[in-house]
Amino acid sequence: MKHITCYLDFISPYAYLAFERLPHALQGLGYSVTYKPVLFAALLKQNGQLGPAEIAGKREWTYRQVAWLAREHGVALQMPSAHPFNPLALLRLALACGDGPAINRHVGEAVFRHVWQGGGDAEDAARVTELARRLQPRRSLDDPSLKTWLRQNTDEALALGLFGVPTFVVDGQVFWGFDALPVLRAWMQGDPWFASAAWTDAAQLPVAVQRQTR
Repeated sequence: MKHITCYLDFISPYAYLAFERLPHALQGLGYSVTYKPVLFAALLKQNGQLGPAEIAGKREWTYRQVAWLAREHGVALQMPSAHPFNPLALLRLALACGDGPAINRHVGEAVFRHVWQGGGDAEDAARVTELARRLQPRRSLDDPSLKTWLRQNTDEALALGLFGVPTFVVDGQVFWGFDALPVLRAWMQGDPWFASAAWTDAAQLPVAVQRQTR
């Protein structure tokens, strides 16, 4: 049975869609999953990038596209009242519900739906307090272990060369994004295409020109 590590941040609508659809996408396959919250902003900073919601034009397209994707895949989704937002409190709350750097699926589902269903303010103190009441975290939200585990997960993701969320890692292979779910399934099924040069030689393609960034 293959094991998947899923790196996620609740700020990402694509991570939400992938989280919701993962069981369907892998239906009939034997597998296990470890869910690890990371700070998406730290991945962006490491790679000198802005998030999709920080780029004019791309921001509006992202919101329109995720609404379309949600409709097409039968996932309930309503944008939070403001986005992007600071996800730290939610990341730490999720980690507070366990005993280590991973979270279980029940916790991930509750936090994702807090953000992406109902159209509320993801950071609203009263809503976060109510979410915590329902989840009954094992640890205080001030426990320093939560900050340690989040940093550990994020550093682990950076060490693997990850650049976005959601990212699924299995057999040392990286599958990024909601639209990678069919590719992930094919890998899990042992599709022989992955032995072709289209997959194996992708990292060897030479760079013809490198643009200077500020």
